[in-house]
Amino acid sequence: MQTQTRPSSPGRTLEHPAADEIRLESVLHALSDPMRLQIVRTLAGDGGELSCSVFELPVSKSTTTHHFRVLRENGVIQQFYRGTAKMSLLRRGDLDVLFPGLLDAVLASAAHQAERLGDG
Repeated sequence: MQTQTRPSSPGRTLEHPAADEIRLESVLHALSDPMRLQIVRTLAGDGGELSCSVFELPVSKSTTTHHFRVLRENGVIQQFYRGTAKMSLLRRGDLDVLFPGLLDAVLASAAHQAERLGDG
């Protein structure tokens, strides 16, 4: 894995796969969990960087951390520190180049399912 540079606190970097290391099956695995899909939907809806603290998931803090790590290690999101905050950003550009239409299809399907099931 390659560490990508991003605005961060000195000495605090997180490991991310380089774009050419991202594999379809890894992305699909990361997106297969409802909590991780919710994180991705929130990031996609915002379109920018969000602090991990803004996500209110119905799981423990350690489980939330695990979900963010799975998304990061599989190339779906990028994370970096800004001061004491850990920021997350959807790697939409990389994913759209590597797997054209995948992210849009997954997000549209997730929105349709949420509407159908009343999960908003």
